[in-house]
Amino acid sequence: MEKTNTIVLKVAKDATKAEIKAAVQKLFEVEVEVVNTLVVKGKVKRHGQRIGRRSDWKKAYVTLKEGQNLDFVGGAE
Repeated sequence: MEKTNTIVLKVAKDATKAEIKAAVQKLFEVEVEVVNTLVVKGKVKRHGQRIGRRSDWKKAYVTLKEGQNLDFVGGAE
């Protein structure tokens, strides 16, 4: 995050970029520049003879405006 000012979040699969942007701005009180999303395909996994597949999920790359940052630690130094 320090070089590109970007955070990566796992979001609901039906969430739109506008919804993600609004939620991040409201929850973390930061200004968002752009949101990029992608759907990560679930892996095929085996348990003995059975073959199953993990669920697909959505990943969001949220780029914050210049000068904005998130403090996940919350002052614990």
